[in-house]
Amino acid sequence: MNTPAPRKVLIALAAIPDGGFAEAEAAVDEGDAESLLLYRDGGQVRAWLNICPHAGRRLDWSPGQFLKSKDGLLVCAAHGASFELEGGTCVAGPCRGEALRAVAVEVSAEGDVLLRHD
Repeated sequence: MNTPAPRKVLIALAAIPDGGFAEAEAAVDEGDAESLLLYRDGGQVRAWLNICPHAGRRLDWSPGQFLKSKDGLLVCAAHGASFELEGGTCVAGPCRGEALRAVAVEVSAEGDVLLRHD
């Protein structure tokens, strides 16, 4: 009988400030561990690979430290591309119209952010 593999806990929801960011490492698509960008919006979390589509560089200016504009956009520290936080679409900068690669996550009843394997 096949039992589902345990889901990976990335971080506790409480460790991410509401409206803020965190970084976690996880193996996505059964590959090597990659840096993930997590954004908390109340009781929900959205996640993307921590890679700017413009030049393939990390979005954070220091590990786990992300820039947010006054307009509420995620700003790439390398080239200033700006991303909306609903779907990760670039709305300004060198990769306008492209999007961050989404990673499926969910918040457990225990308050942990889990990597989903859909």
